[in-house]
Amino acid sequence: MMKKLFFTAILLGTIFYSNAQETTFGAKAGVDIATVKVKIGGTTATASETGYFAGGFANIGVSESFSVQPELLFVAITDFNFLSVPILGKYSVSEKIGVLAGPSLNYYLDATEDQFKLNLDFGATYEISEDFGINAKYSMGMGDVSISGIFIGTEYKF
Repeated sequence: MMKKLFFTAILLGTIFYSNAQETTFGAKAGVDIATVKVKIGGTTATASETGYFAGGFANIGVSESFSVQPELLFVAITDFNFLSVPILGKYSVSEKIGVLAGPSLNYYLDATEDQFKLNLDFGATYEISEDFGINAKYSMGMGDVSISGIFIGTEYKF
């Protein structure tokens, strides 16, 4: 039994290693234009705020045109600071343009309750050069207390 399990693990590792195209790492930063929405009973209050984000990412190639891009971002908005961990699927439409989509796990540093929130992210990237790019995404918040926002930034690949 152990030999079969070990052989299967080696086989899967070899398959994933041979199929993986490339893994790159980088840093990104930019501005976040956010809408904070709070639902209490039948009443909804909203406010718009502007902040910034900064962090890093990895782009893990799965095939020629598809990759997985996990990120770790610190997001600061006037009344909220949180860590955001988007796990995005990236499809390369062309050599320079990619589209992104996936969940974003958020941990609110200033909250006393409901510290964990889930958002859905959709966006696009444009590679100016091999090392530099620009990106924009919309992060859609969910729940009675939610923060949705447009993230516009730059990225640098190491």
